[in-house]
Amino acid sequence: MSHPHSTRSFSLFGNPFRMKSHKDLELPVSVWDDKWVDVYFDISTKLLDICNAFSSELSRLNQGNLPLKCALHILEPASSKSFPRACSLLGDWRHHINAKNPRIEKCSTILDSLVGSLDLPKVKNSAKGKVLMQAMYGVKVETVFVCSVFSAAFSGTSKKLLDLDVPEMHSWAPAFRSLQNLVNEEIRDRFSSGKFSVLNEMEAVDAVVQELCPSIQGGVNTEDKVEQESHLKTVEELGAAAEKLSQGMDLLAKAVDGFFQAVLTSRDTLLSSLRFDKTVNDRVVGGRNIGQQVVY
Repeated sequence: MSHPHSTRSFSLFGNPFRMKSHKDLELPVSVWDDKWVDVYFDISTKLLDICNAFSSELSRLNQGNLPLKCALHILEPASSKSFPRACSLLGDWRHHINAKNPRIEKCSTILDSLVGSLDLPKVKNSAKGKVLMQAMYGVKVETVFVCSVFSAAFSGTSKKLLDLDVPEMHSWAPAFRSLQNLVNEEIRDRFSSGKFSVLNEMEAVDAVVQELCPSIQGGVNTEDKVEQESHLKTVEELGAAAEKLSQGMDLLAKAVDGFFQAVLTSRDTLLSSLRFDKTVNDRVVGGRNIGQQVVY
């Protein structure tokens, strides 16, 4: 007899797949094969490592906002005396953004290991177990693909992209392949055209910075009203682009944190279920042993 706690639903890798994934599937944690549990914890541990790396990169990128904000602050008065300092700060921003994060570089190794273990354990004599493995495979493919896209975006190279080969036996294979080809081709085209980032907001800021730096290096005639207005307009564009970038980074950071928490919660729920089942089984076995004792 299974206890309600042992069939408790939990999110697989933070995705809306549940133990009772459709009306005909109800697979209590108590009947999970040890190999399934090991696979789940191995995958989820690696996903947590990737989340930590992404959070580290987003935090690093946000730190680049400081020189950008300082440059904007001293450029608003349009004083020629502040131009050299502003140009230096904008250069610092570009240098900071283009720097490499070792933790992101390590993501490729983690993703490669996940790809190498895409094929999950074979399931025998359990139709529901096979459905579970198929669901885990689908979620794993989707997650690895998304993570590889972010890894490429953060590392600034299309070499980090993965081209996953999903067998035709899966009904969703054609749709996934179409999406993967579309996204990967777009990213490769962007990098091959000389863009240093696939993040639109980052590119927008960089475009204004590249326009602004030469003009302030050449000097802006603050007594020329037209030239001054043009300069201030460019500064305003930079401020708007920087604000949009900051907001986008915040949203992305929240999404990564949400995914991290979802994976962590699902692991905790599974661990709790496994501990509960072990406790119940121990009590049942203990009770049977007591009942079978012979009293002399």
